[in-house]
Amino acid sequence: MRTALKTITRRTVVSAVGAICLGAMGSTSAFALDQVSVRLPWLAQAQFAGFYVAKAKGFYESEGLEVTVNPGGPNINGETLVASGADDFAIVGTVDALLAGREKGLPLVAVAMLLQQNPMALVAHEDSGIRTPADFKGKTVSTFFTGAQNLVYAMIENAGLAQEDVKVVPQAVSMAPFLDRQVDVASVTVYNELNVLKAQGLEGIVVINPADYGVNVPSDAIVATEKTIAERPAVVQGFINGSIRGWQYALAHPDEAVEIVMNEASGLEAPHQRAMLDAYGKLMTAGEGTTSGLGVLDMAGVERARDILLSRGVVKPDVDLDDAVNAGFWKAVPSEFTKPQ
Repeated sequence: MRTALKTITRRTVVSAVGAICLGAMGSTSAFALDQVSVRLPWLAQAQFAGFYVAKAKGFYESEGLEVTVNPGGPNINGETLVASGADDFAIVGTVDALLAGREKGLPLVAVAMLLQQNPMALVAHEDSGIRTPADFKGKTVSTFFTGAQNLVYAMIENAGLAQEDVKVVPQAVSMAPFLDRQVDVASVTVYNELNVLKAQGLEGIVVINPADYGVNVPSDAIVATEKTIAERPAVVQGFINGSIRGWQYALAHPDEAVEIVMNEASGLEAPHQRAMLDAYGKLMTAGEGTTSGLGVLDMAGVERARDILLSRGVVKPDVDLDDAVNAGFWKAVPSEFTKPQ
């Protein structure tokens, strides 16, 4: 695995020289900011608070960057946009998307990992008698076919069931099929759909966490291309510095962070956004997120994800994690930014 970069970033230059120049030039910046963009996997919401906070609080600017935060959506593929150069960075929700993308020739590299625990969980009605993955036999389970299905199949196998013992179907865009009992088990993200169910006052729900059954993989990697890393390492370092600092501030000041996010999009409800940020923060600070710091690339977790994908035939045995992951930038982030407050 790569070691920490010994790079002089634009932040170093701005800090050392900018103050002198600013004294003579008033409010005009001594240097033109590098313009970069990051592509989110979904629309503006508290799941991405750290990036909006970093921009609003000037953390990116202090790194010499002007960052455009581009929303995602159901028909937007962040990995492809970064690979094509349309965006400089993207948030990739699952490790399999990163590894599968590399096998397709996309030169993507993870430079930080936001979630140290996968955000997906499974829910069942309490009166169904379903309590563990072993109870999935003969049942219909819906899940997101964006990589989450691999975790479901891994849970099924760990429970000693054959794949054909369980009917796994694509998850609907709403929880209606689960609420109407058209499916026995449904998938949720703990920061979104699960909070929606709780907010609706739905009682008698059993939550099954894959991590409790030996299926725990990291998620939400920040990716860049090999070219960007090779040709613009100071920009990559500055973006990671600013983003991690933004997340640290967002988790320490959740009400302010939610307000910043709500200024970016209409129709958001503050209670739901606050619950989303709280749940997302717990996933960020799980495991290595607390002991090593925010955004850490836990290679043991990445290897677990790789092994699950190998067992499912999603990636080939020769997949090279050293090419897909570069921990050097995260290791070079100032420690005062990575420590949860």
